[in-house]
Amino acid sequence: MVTPVDSGSEMVHGWIDGGVGVIRFNRPERSNALHPEMYDAIPHLIEAYDADDEVGCILITAAGRSFCAGGDVQAGVERSRRVAKGEEPPEPEPSMDGSDLAHHARMVVMLHESLKISIAALPGPAVGAGLSIALATDLRISGVSGALITGYGKLAFSGDFGGTWFLTKMLGHAKALEVLLSGSKIDAGHGLALGLFNRVVPDEDLEAEALAWAKEIAAGPTKTFGLMKQNVLDAAAMTLADALPGESRRMRESGQSQEHRDAVRAWVAAAKAKRGS
Repeated sequence: MVTPVDSGSEMVHGWIDGGVGVIRFNRPERSNALHPEMYDAIPHLIEAYDADDEVGCILITAAGRSFCAGGDVQAGVERSRRVAKGEEPPEPEPSMDGSDLAHHARMVVMLHESLKISIAALPGPAVGAGLSIALATDLRISGVSGALITGYGKLAFSGDFGGTWFLTKMLGHAKALEVLLSGSKIDAGHGLALGLFNRVVPDEDLEAEALAWAKEIAAGPTKTFGLMKQNVLDAAAMTLADALPGESRRMRESGQSQEHRDAVRAWVAAAKAKRGS
């Protein structure tokens, strides 16, 4: 059964399907570029899914043939023209310390730190902040038309929404800087080779393949998967000596869980059935 979840905006659709909390960007006419309404709608859905024990995996995708074109530069230019003509009042000056932008970008922190495993499914390019949102998820599946494009250099932007942080963590200093400086497109095949994509499938199969993968994760021991994710996050930020106590504590925690008991019971039953066959 599919259960709709209200995001507060028609530009972002949400629903739960088979334990999967889906977030779908819904501005295909603007290549799913980020509108101000989306800065609250996306975090709202992440919070809702994080708090719902029935949700075992979060899937982020998009309507149309683009994942997300980043910030809506065209809309900003159009609004500036209307302001210049006196048709709209000017907006407050953006904070020079970037606190307003960091608030808009909180969605990437929420995805990165969530104990729910998240997947991004890319039907097309993810550009700028769109790239950052895709990289903030734990896993990525792309259609052959999918691509990652930093896009910052052409507009003389330095980068936002954590994109530079994620690229550096995933590719290392030199390769990340090369990608950022060139602004070149990383197509699906190249992204798979670099480890930025986990899977690449035909475009027409993307929706079904992504949902099936998310449902497979959602049907597993999701609390334990959350502990695994914490181990991986610690590994990226700590020395082995510092990470080992947390890993050991989580191993004990998972060993005392109902998920573990159920898994052992299923393993024993399967072993008995195999010996009896």
